[in-house]
Amino acid sequence: MKKIVVIGLGYLGATTAVALNKMGNRVIGIDPNPAKISSLSAGTVPFFEPGLDEALTEALDSKQISFHSSYPQEAKDADIFLLCVGTPQAPGTKAADLRYLEAAIDELAPFYGENSIVVGKSTVPVGTAVQLKSRLSALVQLPARLAWNPEFLREGNALFDSLSPDRLVIGTDDAFSERVLDELYAQLTEAGTPMVKTDIATAELVKVAANSFLATKISFINAMAEISEQVGADAVKLAEAIGHDARIGNKFLRTGLGFGGGCLPKDIRAFQARAEELGLGESVRFLDSVEQINIRRRNRVIEVAQETFSELENLQVTVLGAAFKPETDDIRDSPAIAVAELFASAGSKVRVHDPKAVANVRAAHPQLAAFDDLQRATAGADLIVIGTDWFEYGLIDPAQLASWVRNRVVVDGRNILPVAAWQKAGWKVVALGRSIVNEVASEFVLQ
Repeated sequence: MKKIVVIGLGYLGATTAVALNKMGNRVIGIDPNPAKISSLSAGTVPFFEPGLDEALTEALDSKQISFHSSYPQEAKDADIFLLCVGTPQAPGTKAADLRYLEAAIDELAPFYGENSIVVGKSTVPVGTAVQLKSRLSALVQLPARLAWNPEFLREGNALFDSLSPDRLVIGTDDAFSERVLDELYAQLTEAGTPMVKTDIATAELVKVAANSFLATKISFINAMAEISEQVGADAVKLAEAIGHDARIGNKFLRTGLGFGGGCLPKDIRAFQARAEELGLGESVRFLDSVEQINIRRRNRVIEVAQETFSELENLQVTVLGAAFKPETDDIRDSPAIAVAELFASAGSKVRVHDPKAVANVRAAHPQLAAFDDLQRATAGADLIVIGTDWFEYGLIDPAQLASWVRNRVVVDGRNILPVAAWQKAGWKVVALGRSIVNEVASEFVLQ
């Protein structure tokens, strides 16, 4: 059993803390937000993640996990100080804001012991670890050990990904840190999880490189969707066809509104900013196009609405979905929210529905009317937009929904609807990237 201090109890930190406890470690969670500490200590995760509440309850029952808003004395000489704090986009720039990481080093230093190591999991620009190690060295009279162990959690699957990762990456520059991390992850590697050992700079690059590649793959198929819409092709079938090529694969080849969330958008921007600092901006210049394609997919929904209704002012629009992806309540950089705001800016009357994210919408976007009741959200709507591919949206009865709305027009921004069934129920269906527009509902009533 190792004593691990997890610093930062947001999505990454809280999930990691519970997973490390489940792996048999003593875990001390640190976060300055007292409401978060109170919630976690009471067994409630302050965000939605399937299975995590139950796992947290089990962890608390073990008596080997605790949460604090300041360092308890027990944290002294911990084996591992795990950095899980946020690295948001700095205001007015594409660069990552590293203030929280720097503050974390300052605050852990008095508790750092002779056999301690600091391990970073936060996503950072390459070169950050060197700066943090130098900062730690200036604060402690002991060997400053700092390693990097990037995270690859998928929201909606985070606990599974923590306990059954597809790979582990550790970057170290000393044998002691490598040995400690070997011991920490022994049960995972013995179960077959591959571990990639590398230098620290490579470990820092792994996460941003992976996210940049995934974002590029999404934008690539959406670029194909733009062409498909123009020439009457079907980008969904196109993705299926090229996805059978093992060199390409079908994952992340989903046409629609593109990517969002708290990772991909800000990470590719921070990567660009760091490349510019290194004088290598041209190396990642393609990421500008990746982001522009992503933005154009959101704007395409507005164009479709204008083509259908001409006038957007006072149009009653319901966006189904607020979370950036299903099985989470995370609305950061959500394409669905972006579409809702575009309609609101055009003068439309916008309602948003989501199974889990309504509270977050109301807190962060009070100008949007948010509902968790589907009938209330869609009553009298002129236009329905599928903004998030929640499983239940694919199961909506189009005939029942038709009895609630004013105009039967739907833009499937995630390509999840059984189009023939919706058309049979009298809906005009526009699916992004597909040439299946029909004109069943050709007469629209606007007031």
